[in-house]
Amino acid sequence: MLHPEFRVKVTLEATVSPSEDPGKVVGALQNLVGADIGGLKNGNAMLTTDDIKAVSLIRDQLRDRHVRSAARRQLLLNSKGRKTLMLLNRQAAAAGVVAICGSAEESALGPIYATFESDDLTGVIDWLTAYGEG
Repeated sequence: MLHPEFRVKVTLEATVSPSEDPGKVVGALQNLVGADIGGLKNGNAMLTTDDIKAVSLIRDQLRDRHVRSAARRQLLLNSKGRKTLMLLNRQAAAAGVVAICGSAEESALGPIYATFESDDLTGVIDWLTAYGEG
C-alpha cells in the first residue's frame, strides 16, 4: 500500500527551554518531516501536517532504523479514540533521525510529542509499522 487510503494528521510538539534557540527546536521538528512548516505556539515548538509524504519520512525511518516493533507497541499503548502518541528524541531529531523514547526522561531536554490523528487509526498504525514493502 504505497499510497494509503486513509487521511492522517500529525502534530509534532516540543517545549522550548529558556536555554534553547527556538529556531533550532522548530528546525528539529522540520527535520523529521522534511517540510519547512511549523513555528512557535504558546512558547512551544509546533508543527502540524496532513501531507502523507511527510508522514512517509517518519515511516521510512522506523523501517530503516529497525524500530517498527517498538513504535507499534508505543502507538498501540498510547492510542485513545482517533489519536495516538509517540515520544521522539529531540537531539536525534536535530540531526534528522527518528529515535523513539520509552519515556519523557529519555530525552535530556524533553521529548518531541508526535501525535497521529485519523478516522482509521488502526490503519495508520499498521501502515507506519508494516513489515511489507508497501
